[in-house]
Amino acid sequence: MACPLTPIRLRSGQERELLVKAIYKYNVLARLPERLKPLEKLANNVWFTWHQDIAHLFMRMEGELWESCKHNPVFLLGAIGQERLNQLAADEGFLAQMDRAHEDLERYLSVEPSPAGEGQDQSAIAYFSAEFGLAECLPIYSGGLGVLAGDHLKSCSDLNLHVVGVGLFYHEGYFQQYLNVDGWQQEAYPENDVTTMPVKLMRDEKGRRIKAEVSIRGQTVKLQIWRVMVGRVSLYLLDTNVEENPPEHRRITSRLYGGDLDMRLRQEIVLGIGGVRALRSLGIRPSAYHMNEGHSAFSALERICILKNEEGLSFDAAREFVIATNAFTTHTPVPAGHDVFSPDLMHAYFEDYVHSLGIAFKVFLGFGRLDPMNEHEPFSLSVLAFRLSAHANGVSRLHAKVSRKMWNGIWPKNPVEDTPISAITNGIHIPSWISKDMADLFDRYLGPSWCEDPDSHRVWKRAEQIPDSELWRTHERRRERLIGFARQRLQTRLKSSGVSVRELEAAAQVLNPEILTIGFARRFAEYKRGDLILKDEARFIELLTHPERPIQIIMAGKAHPQDAPGKELIRRIIHFANREEVRHRFVFLENYNIMVASMMVQGCDLWLNTPRRPLEACGTSGMKAVANGVLNLSTLDGWWEEGYDQSYGWAIGRGETYDDLHLQDEVESRDIYNLLEREVAPLFYDRGLDNLPVGWVKKMKAAMCHLCPVFNSNRMVQDYNHQFYVGASKRYRDLSREQMKGTKDLALWRQKIMTNWDQIRINRVHVYDGQPVPVKGRISVGTDVFLHQLKPEDVDVEVYFGPLSFEDEFTERKTLQMKAADSDSNGNHRFEAEIPCSQTGKYGFTIRIMPSREKMETPYTTGLVIWANDEAIVGSQ
Repeated sequence: MACPLTPIRLRSGQERELLVKAIYKYNVLARLPERLKPLEKLANNVWFTWHQDIAHLFMRMEGELWESCKHNPVFLLGAIGQERLNQLAADEGFLAQMDRAHEDLERYLSVEPSPAGEGQDQSAIAYFSAEFGLAECLPIYSGGLGVLAGDHLKSCSDLNLHVVGVGLFYHEGYFQQYLNVDGWQQEAYPENDVTTMPVKLMRDEKGRRIKAEVSIRGQTVKLQIWRVMVGRVSLYLLDTNVEENPPEHRRITSRLYGGDLDMRLRQEIVLGIGGVRALRSLGIRPSAYHMNEGHSAFSALERICILKNEEGLSFDAAREFVIATNAFTTHTPVPAGHDVFSPDLMHAYFEDYVHSLGIAFKVFLGFGRLDPMNEHEPFSLSVLAFRLSAHANGVSRLHAKVSRKMWNGIWPKNPVEDTPISAITNGIHIPSWISKDMADLFDRYLGPSWCEDPDSHRVWKRAEQIPDSELWRTHERRRERLIGFARQRLQTRLKSSGVSVRELEAAAQVLNPEILTIGFARRFAEYKRGDLILKDEARFIELLTHPERPIQIIMAGKAHPQDAPGKELIRRIIHFANREEVRHRFVFLENYNIMVASMMVQGCDLWLNTPRRPLEACGTSGMKAVANGVLNLSTLDGWWEEGYDQSYGWAIGRGETYDDLHLQDEVESRDIYNLLEREVAPLFYDRGLDNLPVGWVKKMKAAMCHLCPVFNSNRMVQDYNHQFYVGASKRYRDLSREQMKGTKDLALWRQKIMTNWDQIRINRVHVYDGQPVPVKGRISVGTDVFLHQLKPEDVDVEVYFGPLSFEDEFTERKTLQMKAADSDSNGNHRFEAEIPCSQTGKYGFTIRIMPSREKMETPYTTGLVIWANDEAIVGSQ
């Protein structure tokens, strides 16, 4: 038999090495003394990411190891020496700290979860996302979407909502970034060692792995399930890397956003269809589902399939149930950011599955198209999610407005403004992102409520009581630590590039811990304009090297592996940062991740954000900066369009949009330079006798007082709960009672509506009051409607009114339900209402008919609406 590395001759004449695989696997760990057993529970719950006393406990065990293992307590417990463990087991001070932390966690976990709404059962809300950014030691995220999902689960835990997360376990995660000598981004994919991560493989009472399965192109793919404890919330991660699967299927959950469209579709089948099946394997029956972006949209189809097969419902009835209990959040205002697949690819993967749904394949494809009749249009997961969700939202007010225009084609009979996409602005989980120095300061002056009740304006108002000197000294300490961190990271990168000793020594002196420090960190996509500040390099160099008011900048971020223009942005920035005259003022930090982000938002003075309006959905890095006392300078896009006020930040431009993008970049880059030169730097360097920048600190406090209670994830999750979860859970109970009788009745009612809708006519519209109408008065209107075989309670007849523009278009709109006043036996009905006239001006109204809201969670899912026309008006009577 050949030895392991003996070359084996192949027929082609090529040689390869024989790879010998282990037939048995085992883990070697240090033996944890019995007295230290509480550390296991503390390590296996990512609660430690927002309770810094626990993180400090692990750091105290072995500081250097804690830093080198990416703050991974499970790895730490397995790697620390036995002698050190024995020492800690005899250290009374350490044991007392451990016991306090363990008791706090046990007390936190002992509280029973709250259902979505008062008086409701304990059914969970299932929250699906392709990525979750929870901790540095769990690299299953790429950026903002995942970090937002992680913060969502953390706030659900703090608010004690009964939510379960569903995602994928990526064995190689998202790529690790490194730069070559020319500054070009390279990607590495080190494999995650699941045995050293805070995850647990789910097993049944007999110790067998709990599994689910999906079918991919006729082949069965097995899924194992990992659980991450996020405080009180369980996050379940699906994994195809099991022995029963062939290699091509084991790789499905290898890389986040890796591979081609074929691989992306496989991942989304596993996430959506497999996610629903995994929850069932675990015995979890959610009352509502929340899809965070369209990656999990297939979950809606699987729920329909289950209802058909197990409850005997028709496809239409099952669809009504699923729509009523689904919510969808879209995050991407750029069409290219939404996954679409060709009809041929969909046919290859879904032919058998669609047959089990009991619908024609063309009908199935129509659910994923803006125009269901366009056979050439690709299949969009976002469109599928919109069509199968009663609730949909964008992640900021401006993003919701953009999304309504972008997706109006799904509801073509409604004006853009009525497209049913609401706004729930993102927020951050403040305890996860704030520095320990700042947290200690808040504990002293705001009390524990800043952490327990972060959306309280009353609590954050106390920030004004923090002495200027304490707030500033605390912030200065964080800047010093950021500078030290940046120097160390830069030296590490340069060492790997093989630079000279002289260059390494110079890297140890870059940046100055006492001057104005700007932070810029995000994904490097063209619309985010990471190089906007380099538009006029000569002027920027003048700002960096100003003799009295110098500035410095720290940048970080990744480009998508297939985004060559994004990589070129990074390369240009690296080349600029390497220039002799600015290299001490400009540093790019390699391999942006949660830890790098935390250091930057905690230590910068100013956070710069330059997206091209309105292409930033929300952006949350600036919110994290605010919580740490960092001020914002940003275009009026995403969250800053809502949050900006000149008393606590700066705006680039005034919210303009441009047809000429080169002109926009020229104007807005000049605006940045002017603001930095004339307002930002002078305010920062305006010091009193005590060397305090009083005006700057005043802005820091104002930002905390006004922005922290609004832009946090507790407020965000409560918005989702009140607007989506409570209503969806109630509909779940109502529709599932008496062996799904409510669902069956709803399907029959919808069929009746669809059958009779084309017969409905608005015959006349009556205005009972003459012109003009006095302010604070009312105008009485009526309408004669033919409903054929429908009854008044089957429809909502509404007055649609508001102020008008010069072109007689509505500038704002409200609706008022009209009441049935008279009927005859031939299907004719009169409806009446009084329109309040609270302000002077030019107003107008029309009449709109939609299916009844009392019957459905939202009438928009039917696509049915009838508007009055000019010929229906008969004038005053």
